[in-house]
Amino acid sequence: MSAFSAEAWARNAAVYEAIRTMPFNAELAAGTLRRSRFRHYILQDAHYLIGFGRALALAAAKAPDPDRIVQFARAAETAIVVERALHGGFFRDEGITPEAFAATPLSPACDHYVSYLLATAYAEPYEILLGALLPCFWIYAEVGRDIHARAAADNPYRAWIDTYAGEDFFAAVTAMIAATDAAAEGVAPALRERMHRAFARATQLEWLFWDGAYREAGWPV
Repeated sequence: MSAFSAEAWARNAAVYEAIRTMPFNAELAAGTLRRSRFRHYILQDAHYLIGFGRALALAAAKAPDPDRIVQFARAAETAIVVERALHGGFFRDEGITPEAFAATPLSPACDHYVSYLLATAYAEPYEILLGALLPCFWIYAEVGRDIHARAAADNPYRAWIDTYAGEDFFAAVTAMIAATDAAAEGVAPALRERMHRAFARATQLEWLFWDGAYREAGWPV
């Protein structure tokens, strides 16, 4: 049987291609993305990473061995500390204060994605949680590298591009793929299929998150 990750990527290749070519990422690569759209994205991404960090911490709590506990605990720290530093630079550029950030509600897409990850983290087995967490790592790395390859040197979003196209982030992605593949080894077919469903739903939510940022979507009522 092939590795879980290879199967999951192949099953969701069309969704990844939709993400790669969607207007938000196309305009981000070109450096023409409207600043208000990127502002919406950065605010929501900062909210998202808090929930993502919590889900990673719960993965550490559920991990079957000490090495995986350390891996996911460090990943949770990175989500909160390292990537927040990236957001902090954009927040300063945009004049977004901590108070303004705290007062910004989660968008429908962000709220859905965070709620899905936390519900999975609390209610589902370790293997399914890893299936749900993997797309955020992997898709960001692939999108980052794709954009880096075609972005102009004077792109105003260069800091974002360089972070997700960088070797440090790619190393974290590789480790996450390995952990997920290890978790999938030898599991019952029904559990493996549930892992696939979690991966697919998180991949769909990645698309929804970027689409919502492009539309600067808020709550309609």
